[in-house]
Amino acid sequence: MSQMAGKTCIVTGASSGIGTATALGLAERGADLAIVGRDAARLDVAAERCRNAGAPSVRTYRTDFSVLDEVRALADELLTDLPRIDVLINNAALVLQHRQETPHGYEKDIAVNHLAPYLLNLLLLDRLVASAPARVVNVASDAHTFGPMEPDDYMSTRGYKPMKVYGRSKLANILFTVELARRLEGTGVTANCLHPGLVSTGLGRDNKLGVLFLKLARPFIKSPTDGAETTLLLAGDPVTVSGEYFADGKVHRTKDYAKDPLMAVRLWDDSAQLVGLD
Repeated sequence: MSQMAGKTCIVTGASSGIGTATALGLAERGADLAIVGRDAARLDVAAERCRNAGAPSVRTYRTDFSVLDEVRALADELLTDLPRIDVLINNAALVLQHRQETPHGYEKDIAVNHLAPYLLNLLLLDRLVASAPARVVNVASDAHTFGPMEPDDYMSTRGYKPMKVYGRSKLANILFTVELARRLEGTGVTANCLHPGLVSTGLGRDNKLGVLFLKLARPFIKSPTDGAETTLLLAGDPVTVSGEYFADGKVHRTKDYAKDPLMAVRLWDDSAQLVGLD
């Protein structure tokens, strides 16, 4: 397969799980890759697997998404190294058992799962538009159904319920996609998001309850390869819609609050202020 030949694709969170499976799928389709992860050794292993799978070129970028200065440095490197960006896949994520803060003082789930990809997207946006037709693919989750956004407490200071906080960060992915798609109308760049399904990954390895749940649910969960299928569809197949939420390869309904245009605009503006963008 060479349907992605000549295309340059960025995959974040590519050193394990769905991210590695996504990168391998793109490699098999002939894409040039820029893969991002926080573990350099695992990133190198993933890169070698992608080369063996057929990627003409693979660049690696070790980045900790909990440190926004590293995200800014990553954007600078990518803009220097990549004359064009055809696909940006925001896959990096975490879920924690206890509340933690980043070096900038942000709650870690919202920082890694939303603020970091938001910042990276905006810093790469001009290059994406210049590379049109291009695509942004945000890996969200059905966990967004756990409850609406709480814009007066993005940092979850009023009680910390791990899955609810994770769910809000994934809801932020959907709201961001909605507003990004609106702003990109007419540019030739589409933005969509997806639920990969219940997938066996290292996402919950810092969460004892998450590990227990995955053990109990093991007969029903997907492999990372299966979990990457919808991401690969949105990255490579002729998908013409934008601003949509996908699951199992097709547009899927969300909670009404996940498509609220006013909340999407508020989240965009608040996020810009939080990451220090105009």
